[in-house]
Amino acid sequence: MANFAKRMDNIKASDIRQLLKIIGQPGIISFAGGLPAPELFPVEDFKAALDAMMEENGRVAMQYGATEGWAPLRKQIVERLEKKNNIHTDPAHILLTAGSQQGLDFMGKLFLDPGDVVVVESPSYLGAINAFKQYECSFVEVPTDEHGMIMSELDRILATTERVKLIYVIPDFQNPSGRTWPLERRKAFIDIINKYGVVAIEDNPYGDLRFKGEYLPALKSMDPKENIVYFGTFSKILSPGVRIGWTVANELITEKLNLIAQAAVLQTSTLTAMAVSKYLDMFDIDEHVSKILPVYKHRCGLMIKTMQECFPECVKFTDPDGGLFTWVELPEYVNSRELAARCLEKGVAVVPGDGFFPNGENKHCFRMNYSNATDEQLILGVHRLNETIREFLK
Repeated sequence: MANFAKRMDNIKASDIRQLLKIIGQPGIISFAGGLPAPELFPVEDFKAALDAMMEENGRVAMQYGATEGWAPLRKQIVERLEKKNNIHTDPAHILLTAGSQQGLDFMGKLFLDPGDVVVVESPSYLGAINAFKQYECSFVEVPTDEHGMIMSELDRILATTERVKLIYVIPDFQNPSGRTWPLERRKAFIDIINKYGVVAIEDNPYGDLRFKGEYLPALKSMDPKENIVYFGTFSKILSPGVRIGWTVANELITEKLNLIAQAAVLQTSTLTAMAVSKYLDMFDIDEHVSKILPVYKHRCGLMIKTMQECFPECVKFTDPDGGLFTWVELPEYVNSRELAARCLEKGVAVVPGDGFFPNGENKHCFRMNYSNATDEQLILGVHRLNETIREFLK
């Protein structure tokens, strides 16, 4: 038998990735994965950009490149961060990654020794929990309410907890809850992390997908001491298949992440980065995003309306202003993992909620995605869920 490293004991299969193996079967209505709507992918435009890039610079695209990534794309990212997020940086502080997920792994590798502590929202993104867990850390969960992380609780935790190395947060349309932090909590967060000098990861894959309410500033735009490492990605606004994300960090952290990337992957794909860069040159990505938003707004509204009409009163759920998810809370005696298995038998997939709590509590919640379903599927899927929930409540 293979003598695996001890850290492999901490690596478990992702509920979401396991579900993705099943939900492609005919007849399954999936609210499980965080999948953008494929019919909205700019296939023809991206093909035109790829063709033009290969015609102009194909031999460069197919060669090795710099570890930090294709320089023109990093410059374009800097310009967009300033325009959209009021984040002022420069290409030297940008590292291209294979989606934000690779950045999470790199941050765990950079900061975490066995026994160190990562502070997260409760609940938090399953992929981040799994990425950090392999480095044998422990987690402290900060309680949340309808406005996200409760800052007085964060302050208390940092004041009383040793070996906190990282704080991980998603302030905009959080995965899995769909909640968004108001401005006063963002300001309080900056004050708290500056008070304790803790590095925080601001993961912002959904920030461009606001379809209700007013824009709120990124934490990184209010970060004078550079304690925040900002994560962005093209996965939700262009295509997850291109696997292009990026980190924005201070000089020292960027230098260390670059060394980790050299050892792990040598570089992010030059060909893909150059294709994305050419797409940004040839087409207006914000015009493309403007076509996504009304579709997601409609689908979210239809899902929420259908749940309001048919779910029992004891079932609570969030009504997000953007992003891809709503979060459902059942009475505490209902086990969402058993419920999800029964739902799958009825042809509808959801993600049980216990995996979003790193310390294993709160088994009565589940996450639903609305972006990748037709109107008919949304209505039928919610009604199937309702039938199953009512069976469990009996």
